[in-house]
Parts: sequence; structure tokens; C-alpha cells
Amino acid sequence: MKPLGRLRLGVNIDHVATVRNARGSAWPDPLRAALVAEAAGADGITAHLREDRRHIRDADMDALRAGIGIPLNFECAATDEMQEIVLRLKPHAVCLVPERREERTTEGGLDVAGDENRLATYIAPLRDAGCRVSMFIGHTPRQIEASARIGAAVVELHTGHYSDLHAEGRLDEAEAELDALRRGAKLAHALGLEVHAGHGLTYDNVAPVAAMPEVMELNIGHFLVGEAIFIGLGPAIEEMRRRMDEARAGL
Repeated sequence: MKPLGRLRLGVNIDHVATVRNARGSAWPDPLRAALVAEAAGADGITAHLREDRRHIRDADMDALRAGIGIPLNFECAATDEMQEIVLRLKPHAVCLVPERREERTTEGGLDVAGDENRLATYIAPLRDAGCRVSMFIGHTPRQIEASARIGAAVVELHTGHYSDLHAEGRLDEAEAELDALRRGAKLAHALGLEVHAGHGLTYDNVAPVAAMPEVMELNIGHFLVGEAIFIGLGPAIEEMRRRMDEARAGL
């Protein structure tokens, strides 16, 4: 199967805000990071407004919505508070994620199948407002099929388990997880969903995910912000873009 189109890179700038908040200052500015990412070739900016505002804050979302020239992907939990904010800002995309205050990062996919009726009702006004709604889920058919039934436009497949296995050197298990992700991507595409992927992706593990022909977008953040300490944010993004394009061209 040939790729369905150019593989897009969404850059998550949450942890620029994490560094800022560690000192309680105004620097580094997430909007400035987003503009650097845009100049370096990012196709979109992702920011997660958490309930506890541990990194991105409300004012950041306002600034990003007004200040960037590429699409804004607003990550959030499916709460009434977040729905109100999304409907006010009307970002290009909304990605619904599971959220627990005690977690350090998003640890798994959303249980769409277990909350199908509520989520179908929840996303309806977001769709009516012109937002592309994405479900951040695992690769199981149950979750993918439920996402299609509720009317989501996109599923973003959680690559965190694959990334962890790869980092731990458990390569046979990582390959098995990749196969499951590939099957999930094929099913989602067959059901008419656009397929994205993300979580834990690095220079070392991105190529097999970028090479999945159904995947249209990767969302990467923590690694790029960390790499920026050593080489700068722009060059870090440019190198990720190069590796993604190289993997895609190898199909």
C-alpha cells in the first residue's frame, strides 16, 4: 500500500510550559516555542490543557490560538470545563485523552467503548463548531470501532507501550506491539477514520511508525523539548522531520 499522503508532524509544546512553571516566571514562552516549531517545519502545534494546569495554562491556549499560523490541536479530557473552553476558542482540532491527576503523563488510551454514549453526545457540539475531533486510544479493535461509531474524525494511536519496549531493549516485544499498531491503523483507515500516532516517539524509534502508510500525522513533544537543550528546538524538529520523511520514502 502506498502512503495516503505527506506525513505531518505535530509538535507538542507542553513541556516548554513545564520548564517555565518550575520557576514561576514568564520564560520560556510556549508561544515562542510554537513559532520556532512552525518555522522549522512543524505542520501543527499540540497543547494539552490539563485540569490541574500543571504545564499549559488557559492564557497559553489563547495566545497559541491567536498567534500561530498552523493548526492548533487542543488536547484535553472530556469534561464540561474543557468543552466550554474549546467552544470559545474553536481550535482546528480537539484530541480527547484520559486524564488522572496522579499520573506523570498520559498512561494509556481513552476508553471510548466504555463511555460511548456520553462521548458521542460530548463531541457533537465540538464537531458542529468546526473542530476535527480525535480520540487518543489504544490499538484494540473495540476502541477503534467505538471511535468510528461515535462520529470521531480521527484516532490517535497510543505508541507509548511500543516506545517503552524499544527503550528497554525488548525488541521482539516491541515488534509485536508494532504489528498490533499496524493492524489498528489498517482497521481505522478501513472504517473511514484518519489515523494519527504519538507518545514516546524519538529519533531511534520513529521510523517504523512513520512507515505505516495509513498514518497521516505524528504528534511528538517531550523528546523534542529535551533534545532542544542540546541542539536547539528548530534543529531538533528539522532532524525529526528528516527521519520521518526518510522512513516514509522507504515504503
